Amino acid sequence: MNRRTSRYLNKAGRNTILYIFIVGLLFIILSPVFFVVSLSFLSTREAYQFPLPLLPELVTEFKLEGGEKGYLVSVYDQFDGEYQTVQDTDDTKKLSVYFKSQLSVYMSEEEIEGYIAEYEQTGEPVFFTGSKNLIHNYNTFFRITRDAGPAFIRSIQIALMTIAISLVIGGMAGYSFARYFFRGRDALKFSVLFVRMFPGVAIAIPMVIILVDLGFYDQPIGLALVYSVGAIALTIWITASIFMGIPTSIEEAAEVFGATKTRAFIRITLPLALPGLAAAAMYAFLGAWNETVAALILTQFNPTFSVVVYQSLLGSVGQVNLAAAGGIVMAIPAVIFTFLIRRYINQMWGGITF
Repeated sequence: MNRRTSRYLNKAGRNTILYIFIVGLLFIILSPVFFVVSLSFLSTREAYQFPLPLLPELVTEFKLEGGEKGYLVSVYDQFDGEYQTVQDTDDTKKLSVYFKSQLSVYMSEEEIEGYIAEYEQTGEPVFFTGSKNLIHNYNTFFRITRDAGPAFIRSIQIALMTIAISLVIGGMAGYSFARYFFRGRDALKFSVLFVRMFPGVAIAIPMVIILVDLGFYDQPIGLALVYSVGAIALTIWITASIFMGIPTSIEEAAEVFGATKTRAFIRITLPLALPGLAAAAMYAFLGAWNETVAALILTQFNPTFSVVVYQSLLGSVGQVNLAAAGGIVMAIPAVIFTFLIRRYINQMWGGITF
């Protein structure tokens, strides 16, 4: 084996290991996402089967025949390969409600009565199918979960206010740390991270008293202020690094041509710092949108959407498929927001060009 062949085989081996690592990493990351998405489309009956189906059934197969109390309705189980009895009744309304609530199949009483009439005529078991409504869990979540719709809007408002507060205060502080030199600057810059070392619940408990005194308890602005405490610290570090990477000579050149310091900052420095501001906005949004523990403490009658999803799993409803549907709805705004600012995030990863 010559040296060129050996070098080629070593390179191929390294590439193979790299591909295996990447595939394994993607599998670890995407498996929970796939599980939650699939669970959100499962009917209540499927969600509590063992083993849990990997994919929801699009069509449910039924068998109707005579029973002790009226009519015996069975559902075909794909795993066992046989029909399993689910109802024995002559009440078509009860059957329609069961199909909708437990099987996510929307079938009217008239349709069920038609299959019963067919059985009465032939005396033989009647086989029929029903199409599953894949968005049933999502409709049910917003219909029976307390305050889900208003909580969704409220969470959007809180996240946007958190972004505004953290960018204004954190951005100005980051610019000051990058452009001005003063005694204790490095110590002060490092000290702003102390607040990130404390768990959110530790900050939320004393904040209850402060927010009550201000009249902000159980209000969106109160939660936004609490969430901004941690977001501001992170924003300071991100924006300070970005502003330090922008040469002061650019601002000075603009001032030479007649621009004021404020105008030079707004027209030149700020656009160049947009990638860092976008990254800070993304972290602020995700932190405010996903926070649950602090929201449980700081809200009572006006919960956030994350609290509603949490309570849907532990409350009187307690259905994992409904909680999964709520979790998917909760993930959508974060995905959309990240998608909208992806261009600026890519610029930050690629560096600033002039």
